[in-house]
Amino acid sequence: MKKFMAIFVAVALSLSMVHADSKSGQKVYLKTLKAKFGMNGTKFAAEHTVAEWGELFDNNAQGFIKEYGERFPAASAVLNNPDMQNKLQDIGDFAKEYGSDSGNVPSCG
Repeated sequence: MKKFMAIFVAVALSLSMVHADSKSGQKVYLKTLKAKFGMNGTKFAAEHTVAEWGELFDNNAQGFIKEYGERFPAASAVLNNPDMQNKLQDIGDFAKEYGSDSGNVPSCG
């Protein structure tokens, strides 16, 4: 029984940490990229499937930086800022959590 509880607590903590990164990514998106991209978080996250977001955010988000830097030149400086690297991973967690095929809808409409 002790072992079961330890596993249960570990799983619960890991799930809450994933959710926390998603929430953090949502906040960062709304604060730094929403105005530059001209779309709310719901529309942004629905632009790609979960798998597509995963590919875009692989390799330190280089695919995301390239695609969205080209589509939204005003955001290029923000996307390429070294201080944004950790935040981009949180934005990736947000995008993957609410991708078009995830069945989840963010509250940031």
